[in-house]
Amino acid sequence: MVEQKRYALFLATLDSEFVKKTYGGYHNVFVTTFGDEGEHWDSFRVVSGEFPDEKDLEKYDGFVISGSSHDAFENHDWILKLCDIVKKIDEMKKKILGICFGHQIIARVRGGTVGRARKGPELKLGDITIVKDAITPGSYFGNEIPDSMAIIKCHQDEVLVLPETAKVLAYSNNYEVEMFSIEDHLFCIQGHPEYNKEILFEIVDRVLAQGFVKQEFADAAKATMENREADRKLWETICKNFLKGRVPTN
Repeated sequence: MVEQKRYALFLATLDSEFVKKTYGGYHNVFVTTFGDEGEHWDSFRVVSGEFPDEKDLEKYDGFVISGSSHDAFENHDWILKLCDIVKKIDEMKKKILGICFGHQIIARVRGGTVGRARKGPELKLGDITIVKDAITPGSYFGNEIPDSMAIIKCHQDEVLVLPETAKVLAYSNNYEVEMFSIEDHLFCIQGHPEYNKEILFEIVDRVLAQGFVKQEFADAAKATMENREADRKLWETICKNFLKGRVPTN
């Protein structure tokens, strides 16, 4: 009998009413995107102080760290605890997929610097340029490495200084580090491969209602998805290949 693969999701955000009503919570959004049938996924709401026991880290095949409305450079107790756990998982050489805030937390743990985005926040569908030379053909990207990929962006911070051992895998006009990897077990993405148009639009409406952005900014954000979609299928494949240690045969 094949042993069931186990994954842990570190949720650094609370569920919005919309996500709860539409998807049953962010747990389901992530597992639908990155999970496969027959796997076991546990969620830990790290933003609320929920963490796995350190002795249980060993039983997981991989970890995913979500985005957050918090800054990865803050020193809240739960963020420091998350950094500590990530350090332990890194030492175990277990796979960690870091998304947005998670991408920045991994950079911080590995000695990089995270801060406010120098060219301002992003809330939109954007294109990132892939550094093809940095990706081994036949790795989790497959043999056909794209020149660029479309991804939903929703952040106000960025990785300012990369950890020494990190490899930049993608950049954009506004940000030098859109994606990076360290060794074979850390893979970090500034954008949101798990988001769709519906989720983006709801976030835009919410931050507009809260007065965090102006109407023009909100309209511009939605306009980026008027005639096109994110490369969600491709992101899904790459992230799954990474987490599951699969080498595609295409």
